[in-house]
Amino acid sequence: MSKSESELSACVRRLVTDYFGHLDGEKCSGVHDMVISSVEKPLLEVVLNHTEGNQTRASEILGINRNTLRKKMQHYGVK
Repeated sequence: MSKSESELSACVRRLVTDYFGHLDGEKCSGVHDMVISSVEKPLLEVVLNHTEGNQTRASEILGINRNTLRKKMQHYGVK
C-alpha cells in the first residue's frame, strides 16, 4: 500500500487482484459493475443505518441527490 492509497483502496486492489488470480484462465467481463455493486450496497446500508433511515441526511453524507439515493436503494433492494 502506498502512502497516498487509503485502506479501502488497498483492500479493493488486493481483492480484485485475488479475483483475477483465481480465474484460472477463464475469461471475465463486467468487473466494474461487480466491484461497484459489491461496495455500493453495503455503503448505502451503513450510511442509512447511521442516519436511522433518514434519506435526506444519507444523501447529504453520500454527496448524491436524494432521488439518486432512492433509485440506488430500489436497485439493490435496500430498505
